[in-house]
Amino acid sequence: MNNLMQDKAGLVTGAGSGIGRAGALAFARAGANVIVSDISDDSGLETVRLIEAEGGAATFVRCDVSDETQVAHLVDATVSTYGQLDFAFNNAGYNGVFAPVGEIDAATFDRVMKINLYSTFYCLKHQVTAMVDSGGGAIVNTSSAAGVVGVANNAPYNAAKHGIVGLTRNTALDYAKHGIRVNAIAPGATSSPMMSNAFDQNEGTGFRESVLAAIPMGKLSEPEDQANAAVWLCSDQARMITGVTLSVDGGYVSGR
Repeated sequence: MNNLMQDKAGLVTGAGSGIGRAGALAFARAGANVIVSDISDDSGLETVRLIEAEGGAATFVRCDVSDETQVAHLVDATVSTYGQLDFAFNNAGYNGVFAPVGEIDAATFDRVMKINLYSTFYCLKHQVTAMVDSGGGAIVNTSSAAGVVGVANNAPYNAAKHGIVGLTRNTALDYAKHGIRVNAIAPGATSSPMMSNAFDQNEGTGFRESVLAAIPMGKLSEPEDQANAAVWLCSDQARMITGVTLSVDGGYVSGR
């Protein structure tokens, strides 16, 4: 335990696997009380079990982040359970399908936008309201390297993740005077279920090889790399950092 978040309380969305699970564990190891949120009860409860096995404190709250009513309940549940909302890691997402723009239907575009961009808006809206009432806090949104540069055949995801960068900057400006910091991380290719799904969708196309070749450090990031960045951005060590999108990508964006 590094005590960066000692006596803090907050929430992590998409915490049933991958970056979200690593994030929930990292916040708990840093001393925080964590609301673990996921659309899957089994996955979310397993994350809680892992935290409790290490002596941490966590509670599961099921939430479909594409539904604003459920997001509002999630924030309320955090405050009612732990008495405060000091931090939030808005991580839940969905990478959709890989195809050129002309082959993507509106329903697919809408789904990707709802789960990624709209969900971040819903989370921010209700989180900043709670944080204003309690005197401040810190929020980290999960964008992507695809929110900083273009990636072929993935337009809905690219659009949503670019939108998160803009939403992060605007919310940071709107709420800085309230003591609320809002930043984003931009993960590069990370060893996670979402990345496995992307590799599976592009099997036999050379996609996996091209992804690895584009990372100057020559390997995928681990979920813990993203989690550690999120914890640090939410900690007092980053107290003058807001409106920033931090690339955690082994140099991928720099190489573009």
